[in-house]
Amino acid sequence: QVQLVESGGGLVQAGGSLRLSCAASGRTFSRYAMGWFRQAPGKEREFAAAISWSGRSTSYADSVKGRFTISRDNAKNTVYLQMNSLKAEDAAVYYCAARASGYSGSVYYTGSEYTYWGQGTQVTVSS
Repeated sequence: QVQLVESGGGLVQAGGSLRLSCAASGRTFSRYAMGWFRQAPGKEREFAAAISWSGRSTSYADSVKGRFTISRDNAKNTVYLQMNSLKAEDAAVYYCAARASGYSGSVYYTGSEYTYWGQGTQVTVSS
């Protein structure tokens, strides 16, 4: 079992930055690929970013590419999402997700590929 707890959400002005954190329990965090998803009111959950368990591979949705950076610290069992140049359309509840992965470079893009989810953290962007 893996438990995920997100933090770092809040209210920020458009153009500002936030860093989300996702702390994971479990001894095998270093073998879990991680992802960040987001869901705005009235919209479906969408992929934002993903990282392989090694940290060697990352992937981003086109809508956040160049502005968001996903990273991980396996020694701290934590994955991060640095969000810069935030826009009103980035406002959403952000969820981190985890899945075991046998391949050090694999990333996963769809929610159905992940096994464990956090409770989410709200990001609000004021214009």
